[in-house]
Amino acid sequence: MAQGAPKLKSKPAAKPRSGSRSGPKPGARVIKPKNPKLIKQQKVIKKRTAGLTAQTEKALAERAGHLEMLKGGKKEKEKENKG
Repeated sequence: MAQGAPKLKSKPAAKPRSGSRSGPKPGARVIKPKNPKLIKQQKVIKKRTAGLTAQTEKALAERAGHLEMLKGGKKEKEKENKG
């Protein structure tokens, strides 16, 4: 026969979450220039970088044409030839 009520394990106190942030997301922090010449230079750099990225992705898609996520692969070429 039992001698008393079973002992219940107490739950540990909830810790405050350190992961929640209020403010800007972490990442590259860029201070935008105020000089008009530098602003124009930044625009050119951004445009060139975007072009290089697009060319790289297209080249990768051509090599690995079975990937549907990348545009410009074998499947898209087949669709163009048929249609």
